[in-house]
Amino acid sequence: MAGIIVALDHPSAEAAFALVDRLGEPADFYKVGLELFARSGPDMVRELRGRGKRVFLDLKLHDIPNTVARAVESSAALDVEMLTVHIAGGVPMMEGARSAAAGRLEVLGVTVLTSLGPDDLAALWGHAVTSVRDEVRRLAALAFGCGLDGVVASAMEAGWVRASLEPPFLVVTPGIRPAGAPSGDQKRVATPTDAVAAGADWLVVGRPITQAADPAAAFSSIRSEVEAAEAPRAPTSPRRTS
Repeated sequence: MAGIIVALDHPSAEAAFALVDRLGEPADFYKVGLELFARSGPDMVRELRGRGKRVFLDLKLHDIPNTVARAVESSAALDVEMLTVHIAGGVPMMEGARSAAAGRLEVLGVTVLTSLGPDDLAALWGHAVTSVRDEVRRLAALAFGCGLDGVVASAMEAGWVRASLEPPFLVVTPGIRPAGAPSGDQKRVATPTDAVAAGADWLVVGRPITQAADPAAAFSSIRSEVEAAEAPRAPTSPRRTS
């Protein structure tokens, strides 16, 4: 069954833990990203783990292979479950990250950020890009070949990744927005139902929960939508979602 990871995109540990307290036991998996990690550091992760919460450390590492490998080792020592690296960092970097992880955590490759569209990629790559989907699929195949545990991809491309790369290769999907919710700075968003239908293993949900008047109710609503969408789906093989 697809699971929900709540994105703690907060400016301080105090604000983040206030949300954790409001969500309570039903929410047990949290994403710690660059903003929060830069301000609160490893102590944020340790406190979450001390509260029995699971942690997805979303640092999107992109550096020379040795530096990334050492960062992966440091992250594993924090007892996080998942960590992100940019696939654009290259094959040696990804292989080094996989080796450094040594099975202690799952390394996910970031394909194309959900804030980017075809024109943005064309400016980056230096040539016309007609299909973000094809770019994501190409990068996902590269991550798979390097032995990574999965990828981060929007729901708009997740189905194409899943069609090519079956579980236990993970598909983690950000940019989740309930129907009618504003997309904010994201260009490639999808509803929880769409993400489940695309074959996502994990849905990373931030603002629809963190900025809701009642975060606990918002989390419950999204979880109910995921459960309803899961009912007709028959996975071809077991998913690593617990």
